[in-house]
Amino acid sequence: MPFGPLWWLIFAGVLGWSAWRPHDYPTWWLEVTPALVAAAVLFFTRRRFPLTPLLYLLILLHSIILMAGGHYTYAEVPLGQWWMDWFGFSRNNYDKLGHLAQGFVPALVARELFIRLHIVQGRRWQAFLSVCVALAISAFYELIEWWVALFSGQAAEAFLGTQGYVWDTQSDMFMALIGASLAMVTLARWQDRQIARLTRA
Repeated sequence: MPFGPLWWLIFAGVLGWSAWRPHDYPTWWLEVTPALVAAAVLFFTRRRFPLTPLLYLLILLHSIILMAGGHYTYAEVPLGQWWMDWFGFSRNNYDKLGHLAQGFVPALVARELFIRLHIVQGRRWQAFLSVCVALAISAFYELIEWWVALFSGQAAEAFLGTQGYVWDTQSDMFMALIGASLAMVTLARWQDRQIARLTRA
């Protein structure tokens, strides 16, 4: 999907829905802020450094995941509740989808930057370091969650979404690792073709 009016229409529409009577606004801001920051960065770099349509689409999808989590809180997103009913999960696992995307999308962003800015040569190194960047982002996000918990106490529960799961932090980072690895295996060649078309234009 190109970064044009349709992209913004979908983003703004989902954002407006997300902001309408969310579970609570402090949690909403915490969850949605990364999507708002990403949209601002994309807007200000759209002419100087446009990304591939693949990345614009994936960033939009990741933003929608974040906005849904902000509206309901991750522990109460209906999709996760349906998974509980269908698969017999003991917790709402929608947050794991979010962390899967947290690995999948940043890994491809990092890979595109490595290639187009000539930072890393060699496909294997590009893939390995892209996964490393995604894991670093995931680890830093877990630190942010920890800091929020320290400063806000019980009010952080909706943001953390641990739902009593003692290994939540580790499983979040593992999902990011799976997402980043899947991105390298499934979309690297598609991304290469789009980069080639973009750089020829």
